[in-house]
Amino acid sequence: MANIEITLKRSLIGRPKNHIATAKALGLTKTYKTVVKPDNEAVRGMISTISHLVEVKEA
Repeated sequence: MANIEITLKRSLIGRPKNHIATAKALGLTKTYKTVVKPDNEAVRGMISTISHLVEVKEA
């Protein structure tokens, strides 16, 4: 199964609670932190919720 790299590019300050909770569920706690997650529908759904805050690359 393929993996994807997710990097938090924008701050979570002042964002709605569901955006903050989604970022923390992905493991993104600090700006410019990168995590590697499996490429599946659940992770893609989380990414679509905060797509304006993150950068996604195929790993």
